[in-house]
Amino acid sequence: MKISARNQLKGKIKKITKGAVNSEVTLELADGIEIISIITNSSVNNLGLKEEKEAYAIIKASNVMIAVDYPVMPSVNAC
Repeated sequence: MKISARNQLKGKIKKITKGAVNSEVTLELADGIEIISIITNSSVNNLGLKEEKEAYAIIKASNVMIAVDYPVMPSVNAC
């Protein structure tokens, strides 16, 4: 497989939950970390996805935001 996306995460399919149109695919990465993707049932069939099969999560986004928790500072006008 050749692809330009740099964010490729290899794992094993842990679970596929099929709905009427889409499926929720749970991919287990190293150390029990999971990533979930919603794809069409047609894509599940076309890719031959099955539980325990190795697959890649490929993340392609124009923006990825990072956030952290921080303590709330009291307002200067707080009484």
